[in-house]
Amino acid sequence: MAFAIGQRVTGRITGIQPYGAFVSLGGHRQGLIHISECHCGYVKDIHDYLKVNQEVNVVVLDVDEYTGKISLSIRCLEHVEHGTELSEHQHRHYWTNHRVNIGFKPIADRLEGWKAEALRQLEQSETS
Repeated sequence: MAFAIGQRVTGRITGIQPYGAFVSLGGHRQGLIHISECHCGYVKDIHDYLKVNQEVNVVVLDVDEYTGKISLSIRCLEHVEHGTELSEHQHRHYWTNHRVNIGFKPIADRLEGWKAEALRQLEQSETS
């Protein structure tokens, strides 16, 4: 299954670490709910909100096209009271630029210059 930013999916918590919870999304795919994305507000202990084998509804925050890592959020689905009506908490945080698909080209373009500069500095330090 291909995942898209903003997509709502259901998964099962497979493991919990102090920094977040791992979620099985089926088909050998896994995502991470960072501790800051498991609840609105300060979270002292993630175990207060999530348990292993718990089924969770999440929103896909980001899919890293290079590593395949999927960032998830429960916080986006929490309702925040605005006056008399409830609306979904709007949250858009991208770890990568989802509109630009240039990959490692900027690094590749500069690599030779960086190597030459490193060699110059190494030669200078050896002669000093």
